[in-house]
Amino acid sequence: MIKKIIISSVAFFVMSLVALYHAHNVETATTEKVLEEITGNNSIVVLELFTSQGCSSCPPADRLLQQVKQEYPENVFALSYHVDYWNYIGWEDPFSNPAYSVKQRNYTRKFNYRSNYTPQIVVNGMEHFVGSNATKMYSKIQDYSAKAQENQVSLDKVSLENDRINFNFNVDGTVEGRQLRAVLVLDERTTEVKRGENRNRTLKNSNIVVAENYINLGANAGIGSVKVPSLVRTSDKMTLMVLIESDNQDITAAAKYRIS
Repeated sequence: MIKKIIISSVAFFVMSLVALYHAHNVETATTEKVLEEITGNNSIVVLELFTSQGCSSCPPADRLLQQVKQEYPENVFALSYHVDYWNYIGWEDPFSNPAYSVKQRNYTRKFNYRSNYTPQIVVNGMEHFVGSNATKMYSKIQDYSAKAQENQVSLDKVSLENDRINFNFNVDGTVEGRQLRAVLVLDERTTEVKRGENRNRTLKNSNIVVAENYINLGANAGIGSVKVPSLVRTSDKMTLMVLIESDNQDITAAAKYRIS
């Protein structure tokens, strides 16, 4: 009787192992298929964070944006726009620009939202949420990573001459009602904040937008440039990003190029 129980237990254990092995293989195959589909779509996830050094709730969102940029180096495009409406608290954010507050206000109107807020993440120009919400962030990265792009854009002959970055671009797909946004992104900068809500804190900001230029697309290929502002140091690492936008601010393609 005992022998029969032992044999039955061993058989059950072996069958369980086989089932687990099969399940693992199915899960692995499914994961590989999903990754294959995402790669095949050439998907992009453009994350525009509206933030400020004067906002005490912004540092967690700044860190989260840097984290996902490192985890998804290929298809995530991380942009940190520093708005200027927090400057009145007593600390003037050195990266703030009134044009970025206007940009955020245009999104606010598009989304029929009541007002600007920080930290705010806008995904592919299509929806927004609180920028420190990690669960939402990863969920949206997964969602948008599975979507095919309406356009494709590529860069060529990128060069740094004096205070300008020049480039050639080529766009696949329709360019009717589209524009190209060239964005210069500073990799990282550390600031000792003396006043305001983050006073006496040392903040590390990443993916800082320091300049951008819009080009209306009349053809699928062309040349463009963006001016390097004086706040950029020779030791700074920069990335040029180009985004294709529809007339309602949806982002339909993106490409990036590391500036050495």
